[in-house]
Amino acid sequence: MNFALSDEQQMLQSSANDFVKRESDLKRIRELREDSTGFSKQLWGKMAELGWLGIPFAEDVGGLGQGIVDMIVVMEELGRGLCPEPMLSTVLLGGQALTLAGTGEQQNEWLPKVVEGEAYLSLAYQEKQSRFDPFDVATSAKQDGGGWKLSGEKIFVPDAHVADRIVVSARSGGAQRSREGVELFLVDPKAKGVTVTDIPCMDWRKRQIVKLDGVTVGEGDRLSGADATDVAFEAVLDRATVGLCAEMLGSMNEAFRMTLEYLKTRVQFGVPIGSFQALKHRAADEFVQTELSRSAVYYAAMAIDEKLPEAARAVSTAKARCNDAFHLIGNESIQMHGGIGMTDEHDIGFYFKRARVAEVTLGDSTFHRDRYARLKEY
Repeated sequence: MNFALSDEQQMLQSSANDFVKRESDLKRIRELREDSTGFSKQLWGKMAELGWLGIPFAEDVGGLGQGIVDMIVVMEELGRGLCPEPMLSTVLLGGQALTLAGTGEQQNEWLPKVVEGEAYLSLAYQEKQSRFDPFDVATSAKQDGGGWKLSGEKIFVPDAHVADRIVVSARSGGAQRSREGVELFLVDPKAKGVTVTDIPCMDWRKRQIVKLDGVTVGEGDRLSGADATDVAFEAVLDRATVGLCAEMLGSMNEAFRMTLEYLKTRVQFGVPIGSFQALKHRAADEFVQTELSRSAVYYAAMAIDEKLPEAARAVSTAKARCNDAFHLIGNESIQMHGGIGMTDEHDIGFYFKRARVAEVTLGDSTFHRDRYARLKEY
């Protein structure tokens, strides 16, 4: 497996890096903390014009037909700038759910709009009792004439406040934690019986609780059905998890860069503090952790693109590694900046807070190590 980026991927990486530096400094992130939308729709439109939203989608729906590796090249650069635009929710969660489990009609209706930046999607799968298990589903789906009625509650649904449709997992049969009987449905968040409530999060990104009280959906809103949903559902989450890992990789690298710069310029006892041996050792450890994370993330993305049998294990390896590394680098960055790192006026705190939320998004380290063990049949 060749870990080197192709010439085209290097050009994409350079373009994305330039875009983030030009369009998304951390001053913008500060301003978005008070914004009800939480991101820039204008910037989202620019990303659509660049073709980024169409990277993982087929050409027949307007996409570029490229792989997950191309997607994570962009996600890593967006992570450097802590860009809150809904790439994860719309492209990698809702969009991939339609790609892998949606009907042709659903794909043709929604994916071209996603590629053009004209529609937002999300995926609601996590519940209060589920602890990251996508198949621990209490939300019910009961047939009602020619359609379905959905009832239940989903938590930490990203960007549900702007979504045109939310893909919701619900149980039509089987025991609560069974892989069988979990189906996916397209739900209009403005439909009768749907309540969307904001959840305050320390990284200020928008997540919501979505309550469903006898929400009626048609048969045409049901994705491909229970027979294929369990495999497709897990594949969707794996793709999104790798995308999130790439974003975390970009963020931890930027936090590390900022910290190195501080070590070189902060003078104490007449010398830069970066000359102190203890801080050199800690910085070296951070570098090692970022490089281990990079290898794990790119291997997982390549394993998905090449449909390798160990792809799911590689994804869990990458997420556990990125969780631990970003947690460490967030902590060390604050400590090495000293007192100023604890203040809201300094930008380094944004990376610390993002690390805390990202590591419990799409599964914490314990969940993914346990999943790896189960996949290896330990």
